[in-house]
Amino acid sequence: MVISGWSDLRVSSISLDGLDNINKLEELIEQEEELNELEVNAPEDVEDTETKKEDVSYKESELNSIQIYMNSIGKRPLLTAIEEVELAKRIKEGDATAKNFLITSNLRLVVSIAKRYCGLGLPLLDLIQEGNTGLIRAVEKYDYTKGYRFSTYSTWWIRQAITRAISDKARNIRLPVHANETIQKLKKIKRQMIAELGRYPTEQELATASELPVAKIRQLNKIIKNTISLESPIGGDDDRSLMDFIEDETNKNPMKNTISKLLSEDVQGLLANLSQREQYILSMRYGLADNNPRSLAEIGQEMGITRERVRQLEAKALRKLKHQSALKSMNDYLNDD
Repeated sequence: MVISGWSDLRVSSISLDGLDNINKLEELIEQEEELNELEVNAPEDVEDTETKKEDVSYKESELNSIQIYMNSIGKRPLLTAIEEVELAKRIKEGDATAKNFLITSNLRLVVSIAKRYCGLGLPLLDLIQEGNTGLIRAVEKYDYTKGYRFSTYSTWWIRQAITRAISDKARNIRLPVHANETIQKLKKIKRQMIAELGRYPTEQELATASELPVAKIRQLNKIIKNTISLESPIGGDDDRSLMDFIEDETNKNPMKNTISKLLSEDVQGLLANLSQREQYILSMRYGLADNNPRSLAEIGQEMGITRERVRQLEAKALRKLKHQSALKSMNDYLNDD
């Protein structure tokens, strides 16, 4: 009997509890320079021939600015896990020099991530600036005692800052000016009411406070969607945000979920060049999909082939993985001790 699930195989979620299974692949993994590709690709020319000269001039100017920036941040080598922990300890003690060193050591990581979001409405330099904001926040929130690499942890914050900026930019382009002004007013009222009430205000309460009809509030809420960010400041001068006051009862460890998501994405990319059968065998053998590793005999029985044939196919798949540079990035998720 042959399993029909090969074509539907997806490593949709990987539990951190299953990292021991992935560690079995550790001999295939070497340290990666994640920032080994830092050439900047120019954006495509606009189709309007009347503005081509201006567009080319702009691109040349942007590329020059990016080159200047890249030269300014230098080529500082990636930090080791031990160096990250040592810097994090010093930062906890209030060492501003250590904080600056950890930030500047990861500026090229920001560039690497920002490049992936080119063409979505913001110039690369703006994307880099937003990413740097996320990097700084990651440095401030990083807890080295959790055992995660800083590069892995900061990636989530950098991506979040960039995608939020792109989303805000896209929303502002679509909305008329008068609608934007009304929305900004409503957002301010919401923040004030959340601070005062300790909860999200009702549509009627918002209507009363803003002197707008309930129907208008409902319409604006549909446009805004989740306009109140968890990072929105809540009163005072202590830089505390709404996130600091809300307990997430459904998510006991957000850092674990973040790492799991990044790991799942990397494993998907890792297996993409294998055949469906090879993907299925590695997924079952190492429990990548459900944290439940199977024996050669179990896999063979499910697939309708011999145990020895499963072993041969597994070995072939692992040989393919040895030649994939993407495999090396998984080292960030493994124990660096």
